[in-house]
Amino acid sequence: MKILFIGDIVGKIGRHTIEKVVPDLIHKEKVDLTIANGENLAHGKGLTESTANEVLNNGIDFLTSGNHIASKKDYETVLNKLPLIRPANFNTTIGDGYKIIEVLGKKILIINLLGRVFMRESLDCPFRKLEQILKEESDFDYSLVDFHSEASSEARAFSFFADGKVDAVLGTHRHVSTNDAQILEKGTFYITDCGMVGEKNSVLGIKKEEIIQSFLTGLPFKHDIAENGEAEFNAVILDLSKTPIKFKQIREIINV
Repeated sequence: MKILFIGDIVGKIGRHTIEKVVPDLIHKEKVDLTIANGENLAHGKGLTESTANEVLNNGIDFLTSGNHIASKKDYETVLNKLPLIRPANFNTTIGDGYKIIEVLGKKILIINLLGRVFMRESLDCPFRKLEQILKEESDFDYSLVDFHSEASSEARAFSFFADGKVDAVLGTHRHVSTNDAQILEKGTFYITDCGMVGEKNSVLGIKKEEIIQSFLTGLPFKHDIAENGEAEFNAVILDLSKTPIKFKQIREIINV
């Protein structure tokens, strides 16, 4: 079972990068399932049905999300209509925080959890929520968690807590790929952050000039996202059928 997991896709330039990179990558690497974090699809904050379908029509099979999932007014419809999950530790019944999908006769449990450190949202404990989910669900062949968090320390601690309980913990949200992809002591794959798909010469996908000005003045910045230009694509490929799990980090720079 070979899975391609793609970090946060940011805005139109990110969606265009998916169109250019993913179909060929799936063919080249013989990928069975492609998952991506889609919470920044619509101009960097939230997603809509149309922006989600744009990437779902270009090789993405399933979408995870994060703290921006409710940023667009039609989020309830999108959550209930598309192959998409929200963080399971949101205290809401809207949408699903995890799903089991079937691929090539294998059942794959996909969980989305949001870290609590530096987050404004009122959240249940992601550690205890993972335990709860694994008590409720046992009929699956493979399992992975998109751990969407600010603090690398929280992601790291969560990975040790989840080691041996799930097959993979994949960090998202920071939009910067980390160089710590590894197999933990009990066999779980872990990376603090898979990185983003968006403008290369930006700050987390937002135009660098806006962010620099905000640091200089202390004033809020405008969420200004490029539509084209030099883009980066970051992802991880996991072969969960291997013991230990085989993995490969992917980083491509293209013009869109």
